[in-house]
Amino acid sequence: MDPLDACRFWLGALRGHGSRSVMLLLAMAVGVFFVTLLGGLGEGVRTYMLGEFSLLGRDILIVLPGRNETAGGMPPITGMAPRSLTQADAAALGRLPAVHRVAPLHAGQLEVSRDNRNREALTLGTTRAFFAIRQLRLAQGQPLPELEPGQAEDVCVIGSRLRQALFGSSPALGQWLRAGDRRFRVIGVLDERGESLGMDFSEALIVPVANAEGLFNREGLYRVFVEARGPSYLDSARRQVLATLTERHQGEEDVTLLSQDSMLAAFDGILSGLTLALAGIAAISLLVAGILIMNVTWIAVLQRTAEIGLLKAVGASSAQVRLLFLGEAALLALLGAGSGMALGELLLWVARMASDLPLYAPWWARLGAPSLALAAALLFAWLPANHAAAQVPVQALRPQGSL
Repeated sequence: MDPLDACRFWLGALRGHGSRSVMLLLAMAVGVFFVTLLGGLGEGVRTYMLGEFSLLGRDILIVLPGRNETAGGMPPITGMAPRSLTQADAAALGRLPAVHRVAPLHAGQLEVSRDNRNREALTLGTTRAFFAIRQLRLAQGQPLPELEPGQAEDVCVIGSRLRQALFGSSPALGQWLRAGDRRFRVIGVLDERGESLGMDFSEALIVPVANAEGLFNREGLYRVFVEARGPSYLDSARRQVLATLTERHQGEEDVTLLSQDSMLAAFDGILSGLTLALAGIAAISLLVAGILIMNVTWIAVLQRTAEIGLLKAVGASSAQVRLLFLGEAALLALLGAGSGMALGELLLWVARMASDLPLYAPWWARLGAPSLALAAALLFAWLPANHAAAQVPVQALRPQGSL
């Protein structure tokens, strides 16, 4: 038998047992599909988070009120900080030798309106330095003016979608809007940015930090962004920030400092572990599919005893018979793996079109899933294939029940 004859034999066997072949194809396809899909989802989220944190910069520290150990989570998401961060704290940090600039931040939701149009908007109170630290670009106008700590001015910068919702096709620069019980004049419109680190800047209203204190009726800052003079100054900036705040807070270290590297390490570890766990679950389905192939191959060997005897009677060797059954299992595995991978890639493509996530299956899913499917098929089909190869022609062709 030449290779073309073997291929005809394999295809004929698959067509002759259509329902059995479809069942095995489905089992393999489901396993590879989930490996591809889950691997793509995990890798896409990981890549997206890496891109988000890269916008923050490697020389940025985020100061949060409260400690992880006392707040019960990443402050200020859960837990209450024993002492708030203030504008005076932010001003003191801005005078440190290793610090380039500082941006205090207030945050909350307020109803923003103009004439008969209103919108619930994320309202941020900060300074001009925030635009440089968060790499915010303006489509029109200018950022917040340079103000002294505690100085208020009734001006604001708005996001692109908020501008569209409040002003429509009318010009926004120089116009007034109302946020809470205050009025602000629009001096800038942000370029389209979308959501970043939980903040949708296209829907945001940005006002001076002193105005935000009046709007929210509180002095405690949501967080403080500290930009070091460069990545090489990051460690010294961290030490100086902690020392300064500890001294200002009566000797108590009651803040948490986050950097890009620490956040990346935390998220990367979580996402990598989650991706591997999901891929492991999907790999179990491939293992189950391999066991199913073994069982079905055993049944096929028992049902095709006469066929095996005839093959041997016309000169087929034991190796050729073994190859025929292993080839059937391998063909089923490859067809099932190809179908599952194609469906997984199709769903990832649809998800990419519908979202901003870079959902691409990683190389280990694209290569590992079909390889694992093929290895499982060959491994579990080896024993029944060996049993078929060991058949003796006279015994295999003997009618059932004869002596």
